[in-house]
Amino acid sequence: MPVQQFASSAPRIATAVLSIAATLLLGACDSVQNNPHPAGSEASNTLFLPFTGRSPKYLDPASSYSNDETPYTYQVYEPPYGYHYLKRPYELTGRAASEVAPPQYLDKAGKPLPQTAPGELVAQTVYEIRIRPGIRFAPHPAFAKDAEGRFVYHDLKASDVADKHQITDFAHTGTRELTADDYVYAIRRLATPRVVSPSFSTMADYIVGLKEYGAAVAAKDKALRKGMAPTDRNLPFLDFRELGFEGVSAPDKYTLRIRLMGKYPQFKYWLAMVFFAPVPWEAEKFYAQPGMKANNLSLNYWPVGTGPYMLTEFRENRRHVLQRNPNFHGEAYPCEGAAGDKEKGLLQDCGKPIPFVDKVVFDIEKEAVPLQSKFIQGFYDSPAIERLDIGTGFIVAMGDDKKKEALYKEKGIRLPTTVEANTWYFAFNWLDPVVGKGATPAQEERNRKLRQALSIAIEWEEHIAIFERGQGLAGQGPVPPSLFGYREDGPAGFNPVVYRKGPDGKPVRRSLDEAKQLLAEAGYPEGRDAKTGKPLVLSFDYMNTSSGSKPLLDWYARQFSKLGVQMEVRATDFNRFQDKLKNGSVQMFLGGWLADYPDAENFLFMLYGPNSKAKTDGNGENNANYQSPQFDQLFDRMKVLDDGPQKQQLIDEMVQIVQKDAVWSFGYWPTSAAAYHQWIYNGKPTQIVRNHISYLRLDADLRATKIREWNHPVWWPLPLLGAALLLALWPAWRIWRRRERETAARTWAVE
Repeated sequence: MPVQQFASSAPRIATAVLSIAATLLLGACDSVQNNPHPAGSEASNTLFLPFTGRSPKYLDPASSYSNDETPYTYQVYEPPYGYHYLKRPYELTGRAASEVAPPQYLDKAGKPLPQTAPGELVAQTVYEIRIRPGIRFAPHPAFAKDAEGRFVYHDLKASDVADKHQITDFAHTGTRELTADDYVYAIRRLATPRVVSPSFSTMADYIVGLKEYGAAVAAKDKALRKGMAPTDRNLPFLDFRELGFEGVSAPDKYTLRIRLMGKYPQFKYWLAMVFFAPVPWEAEKFYAQPGMKANNLSLNYWPVGTGPYMLTEFRENRRHVLQRNPNFHGEAYPCEGAAGDKEKGLLQDCGKPIPFVDKVVFDIEKEAVPLQSKFIQGFYDSPAIERLDIGTGFIVAMGDDKKKEALYKEKGIRLPTTVEANTWYFAFNWLDPVVGKGATPAQEERNRKLRQALSIAIEWEEHIAIFERGQGLAGQGPVPPSLFGYREDGPAGFNPVVYRKGPDGKPVRRSLDEAKQLLAEAGYPEGRDAKTGKPLVLSFDYMNTSSGSKPLLDWYARQFSKLGVQMEVRATDFNRFQDKLKNGSVQMFLGGWLADYPDAENFLFMLYGPNSKAKTDGNGENNANYQSPQFDQLFDRMKVLDDGPQKQQLIDEMVQIVQKDAVWSFGYWPTSAAAYHQWIYNGKPTQIVRNHISYLRLDADLRATKIREWNHPVWWPLPLLGAALLLALWPAWRIWRRRERETAARTWAVE
């Protein structure tokens, strides 16, 4: 622009610059400018948590079985049973049920048997579970009725829901009382072909008539679909009130009766899982209407329950929000716990009603570094509410770096630790022709030796040292510590395929020479096919697509390269990985398992033949599709036994079978630790109690204070910026002043 025009406006510009700088400085002093959440929300009774990867795939209680889904499902739904939050060993308690009902054993004639009756004498087990009166569902449009008592939203057209994408887009809601029929309806739903339930194959072996019922439901569904395209998503309502079977019934409004074939002591633990959460028929009817599924309006996105929270926002791969259920019947915080809980301050809220927090906000964090940074700044109250490996990472970091140790202590970060029943394992797909069972006895032996060789080569002790910083223990079998059946020594105490006893009696990993000999006997000397001379290339499906996984994947490849075997990594996201497991289209993969209930059976059932993932259309949890008649026979005997010497002997035999077959490289058992900021109270790490968010208490005032303290705005550049702008304007100001004097002089001379 011309100098004169610029100069003429110089005073106004200078004034404006100083005004803006002062405004920014004052504003910066009054608020936290870098808070990713709405201004002032840090002072509200809201829990802020991250989630990584993608949104949960299944929130339908019949389908949900993944760890990343539990922060939502166990807050929304109420199975009959739950666990005492603080007691260890874990203790079952009534949740929606008034108490834990003792099983009633019957012989073949239907006569009662004592509680101590051997499993072979028990023909049926009957559970009569009393549901607490007065429990009501959270507000939901499926229950909304008009003045005449007619459902408002049960006769919709696709055009009526075209603009509806969140459940809160419906103006009207309603509620009703929970009854035993809602549990009956939910258990019947496990059999529907419209829902893939990981529990169905197991439950069909126990609940009287469920397997046959599944066939009847499939026939009914086929009839309803007649004339429809296979891809049609608007399916007619499949009403389970019209289809019943003997094994599950409601003798009265508040009594749920379940009949099992034989004796299954672990069934009581299943009653604490969301598979047995109630499902109101109104919700199924509501979501079955045209246009609903196209807008992701279903139980997988919008669950309907009686728990302490309800889901009110679902922005896929962005944000999820749980809010306090105004109809929650209430529960008191426990007044007793495990040894040491009182000293840790875990009993201070004795008798107070839960939940303590009004709202829980989950925001996506795709990268680990910004997630951790936001946690350190106080913007997340915990870096991972559903995982206990994150806290272990903080403990490891404190041991490695004194600066981090000082920082975490200065921040007051709480890192409670625990020993939990969980495992990580490297699996070989039994259906694969190269690493699986094999088509002939000779091929079976060769494939077994290949798996054994690879199991020796994967040095889990090194993995623990590098990636877990020593926080873990190399696995010797499928049963982890802290459960009945785990052996620290003895025949099943270490894996003889991978280890040998050292001079001190402790396991020592077998040498690479032994692994190479097994590899040659398998037909792959030096990692090449003995017949064709081609290199052996094995594929590894890994459920992570982030750049941070490269060092770990490189480590796996190096383990195989020690034998001359090449590894091809096929990285994929978690949902796609689940689909591959369902189809049995993987060759090798890394799997993890967190105990659903505190019993060895919950780990051994992952190797039980009838639970094959691929052979049950995704309903089983035997992801490796392992088949061993001998193992299955022992499992069938073990699962009906109470803890004792006989059960221990059978567990030992099963462990030895899978050690020899090497269907898993048994990986490691990690140390577990949670991570919370100092303003979060009652945090006790657990992988069994899934509704733990309800017990957490938040001091929002302390959080707001600390966030302001830790996130001081960097305001000192503002005065410097103002000074720099003024210096830049100085020449223009001088020109302006000179022109003003010249104008004044000419004016004076004329006068």
